Amino acid sequence: MIRYAFIAVLLASAPAFAQEIDLAGAADDRVVPESRMEMQMSFAPIVREATPAVVNVYTRRVVQNRSPFANDPIFSRMFRSQPQEQNSLGSGVIVDPSGVIVTNNHVVAGATELRVVLADRREFSAEILLTDEATDLAVLRVETDEPLPVLAFDMSGDVEVGDLVLAIGNPFGVGQTVTSGIVSALARTDVGQTDFASFIQTDAAINPGNSGGALVDMDGELVGVNTMIFSRSGGSNGIGFAIPVEMVARVVDTAMSEGELIRPWLGARLQPVDSDIADAFGLDRPRGALVNEVYPLAAADDAGLMQGDIVLAIDGQAINNEAGARFRLATRAAGDDARFTVLRDGEELSLDVAVQPAPGLSEPDPFAVDGRNPLVGAALVTLSPAFNERVGLDPFRGGVIISAVGRRSVAARFGFRPGDQLVELMGEPIYSLDDLADVLAAHDGAQVWPLIVERRGQRFDTSVRLY
Repeated sequence: MIRYAFIAVLLASAPAFAQEIDLAGAADDRVVPESRMEMQMSFAPIVREATPAVVNVYTRRVVQNRSPFANDPIFSRMFRSQPQEQNSLGSGVIVDPSGVIVTNNHVVAGATELRVVLADRREFSAEILLTDEATDLAVLRVETDEPLPVLAFDMSGDVEVGDLVLAIGNPFGVGQTVTSGIVSALARTDVGQTDFASFIQTDAAINPGNSGGALVDMDGELVGVNTMIFSRSGGSNGIGFAIPVEMVARVVDTAMSEGELIRPWLGARLQPVDSDIADAFGLDRPRGALVNEVYPLAAADDAGLMQGDIVLAIDGQAINNEAGARFRLATRAAGDDARFTVLRDGEELSLDVAVQPAPGLSEPDPFAVDGRNPLVGAALVTLSPAFNERVGLDPFRGGVIISAVGRRSVAARFGFRPGDQLVELMGEPIYSLDDLADVLAAHDGAQVWPLIVERRGQRFDTSVRLY
């Protein structure tokens, strides 16, 4: 594959230029244009091939407008909140000729109606196959009697900073638009709101309406899905971000196989290596991510990853923080192995880490307390990495937490709230629901209940007395 700083697909129309280059030996060269002919070369052939596979996505959703008098007991009856339709737009990329389209989750979130318009102005109603807030991706399908044009995925992994790219979408609803720029940075993990962020940064102009559109390389292949910009004005300031094609391919494959998108969990805390850590471990420069903690029996523990190891790369891709590791694992299918390059005691070694979901249940059955005790009317669950990740708690945190408190219940009267962690009851530590059940059964009907509760990082050591 040949890449140049401007465009290589026009070599056939510029034979004099082509003769100056050894096509067989320039497999990965990037050349700065030197002549006027080279400077005048056009992106048009790439645009002609790519734009038919980029679509406009129109959504309609119903929102409830809140009246400014909603809290007034008199005027709220006169000025009731009224539902209102909202229309918005985004972009999408056809990734399968049967009519499968990928876009951003935030483009279709809450939509009651979806309409897709192709570059040739054909319109289709669309259904949602899969939405995933964590990756901010969604997969749609339209019914069509003939194959649709598609964009091929560039899965080579050789995108580099400085490569030319084109952003294709429908900014501000003005119609399909193409902008050009370069890849400004790779593996941006400290921006955005997704849990598996490792964005491609580009200075190709991306504006509202471009979300879900294509970021295309000079081979006319998809390298990313445009998803957001950094802007104070709402317009493009030359800092746009795209979800890499590796993550796009994983989500699309899951949607087309009607499978469940697995959230891989490494089970290790990773810390970026700074200059002090690099000096302590004898590194020539800060690189990699230091393992601070390993969760027992998780994927990292099973693979032999140890506290004090430095993860240098996953599947040959450099890793500098925990977010980068999460992204690399998330691009692999459940059950696959990811190859970790690890520095331990000054030597590099390879570990195969299985791609597994977080242990535990994300929605466990709650334990409803009854009997005669201060927790009657409360429901509690056991913390686990799967549950904690769903509700936004520290995945390594264990114990028992209150998930619900009934109104006017005994537990509500004593001030218990959802989110309180029961650390100790009647002098006994509570690590699980079995521990809790044993303590409640042994002391049912007691008048005084000493307990320790943790709420928002603060511990309260107190006693409550039953009436």
